[in-house]
Amino acid sequence: QVQLVESGGGLVQAGGSLRLSCAASGTIASINNMGWYRQAPGKQRELVAVITSSGGTNYADSVKGRFTISRDNAKNTVYLQINSLKPEDSAVYYCNGQVKMRMFTPYRDYWGQGTQVTVSS
Repeated sequence: QVQLVESGGGLVQAGGSLRLSCAASGTIASINNMGWYRQAPGKQRELVAVITSSGGTNYADSVKGRFTISRDNAKNTVYLQINSLKPEDSAVYYCNGQVKMRMFTPYRDYWGQGTQVTVSS
């Protein structure tokens, strides 16, 4: 009963920018950490950025200074602003959230379906 849906991917030239969005819907009592992951063909899925419920952030070294994660708790939405895109950023980007459907229960991980980001040179 919880869904995460990503949007905002597309085909862009190197040096361009994108803003990805991920909206959570369904029966939601609380959302803890949220994050963005990406997976390129032939590679494992990797963590790109994470944001805590209070707004603390962490980034993979490869994206520091170029990517910014943020969230709007009122909208149950997490964003990823991607600047100075490089061809090596091309991947399917997935949203992850730790979500409680009810209070006093453990958080569980939910994943979006992914959105494709392709960067041309």
